[in-house]
Amino acid sequence: MAEQEKPLEWIGSSHRDLMELPTNVRRFFGYALSLAQAGDQHETTKVLKNFGSAGVLAVVENDAGGTYRAVYTVKFAEAVFVLHCFQKKSKHGIATPKKDMDIIRARLKVAAAIAKELQNEKTTH
Repeated sequence: MAEQEKPLEWIGSSHRDLMELPTNVRRFFGYALSLAQAGDQHETTKVLKNFGSAGVLAVVENDAGGTYRAVYTVKFAEAVFVLHCFQKKSKHGIATPKKDMDIIRARLKVAAAIAKELQNEKTTH
């Protein structure tokens, strides 16, 4: 039996940030996120380090304007939570800038709270 597709939940400004990216990058991230909803992952998806077992994943896309990342978590059964979409501007190799890591950490906490609310709604209905 096929796994039911999970809904997408956008945390903070992640949806607005995605919509400001170049069209080809948006399409690519949209496809990668649809795979995540179906329980799969795009071949370019990598586990984002320093999050333990939080299931925080990053999809990377390059275009003429630079390198872009969409960060999401699949840790929660209730939904795929999109935590952050941004253009990587770090001058220090492949490391994700601290400012972006701080945003991801804060939004992961919000996602956990929303997932708990969604789970409570299911059990009370």
